[in-house]
Amino acid sequence: MKNNLYLVLVAVMITGSSLSAFSQKKPSLQKEIGIQLYSVREKIGSHGNADATKNPDYAKMLRTIAEMGYTSIEAAGYNNGKFYGLAPQEFKKGMESAGLKALSSHVMRPLTPAELEKEDFVEALKWWDGVIADHKAAGMSYIVTPWLDLPKTVKELDTYCKYFNEIGKRCRQSGILYGYHNHTQEFEKVEGKEVMLDYMLTHTSPENVFFELDVYWVIIAKNSPVAYFKKYPGRFKTLHIKDQSEIGQSGMVGFDAIFKNAELAGVKDIFVEIEGYKTATLEESMKQSIDYLLKAPFVKQSYK
Repeated sequence: MKNNLYLVLVAVMITGSSLSAFSQKKPSLQKEIGIQLYSVREKIGSHGNADATKNPDYAKMLRTIAEMGYTSIEAAGYNNGKFYGLAPQEFKKGMESAGLKALSSHVMRPLTPAELEKEDFVEALKWWDGVIADHKAAGMSYIVTPWLDLPKTVKELDTYCKYFNEIGKRCRQSGILYGYHNHTQEFEKVEGKEVMLDYMLTHTSPENVFFELDVYWVIIAKNSPVAYFKKYPGRFKTLHIKDQSEIGQSGMVGFDAIFKNAELAGVKDIFVEIEGYKTATLEESMKQSIDYLLKAPFVKQSYK
């Protein structure tokens, strides 16, 4: 008995196997499901305060994410040419080592008041050229702008549409797709005239700008994701799959209808995002959320 126990312990040491609840083995049913790393900000930080070089939890969290069954990530930690404090190639290598694909990244660069007034994008686009080069080196397929304040005027909104078209054109020429991610303000009217999101959808070029629909914020804004899919087919290449807490728990979001209309929407990739959780730990919330999607018959293995 003692010899058998010794052999088991040696095997664990050699293989580096983890005995944690989340890392014994990957789920048998594999689907292409990404996660927005903003979900794990309490573990690895986000935006300017994310530095993997000083965070022992960073590599561990990536392994945990992969072991739960997530296949890709959307970053929320690009800053000054680095992803979570790592050079693009290092970031890509770390993801691949964990068994994840660095697929998408949230990045924003608002226009200054002077740039807005003059519709002058020269300096902004120089900045974006560097961003695009970094993301290409990291192996990214998508760059997504995650926020825009509600513009004060329709003219300002129109200027941003022109700006996004120019960013998207540069991304496309480098083999990357450029998108915009909604919250709730996009469903408000600018100057009482134009619904922000609808104006953006009709005043940006489909070949240059796609939309990453956050289905939860659409519901909170008292709108229907499926209605937008039908009104603007093909424009939503990625989705944020989100709920009040764990995916599928609130009953507020009709995930079955959303996924049944995913092809109409143009969906290619999905990302879970956890903004709040009711479970004892963040890890439990992440696991419950992906398990819901892995078991759901209406979620396809891939939308590529």
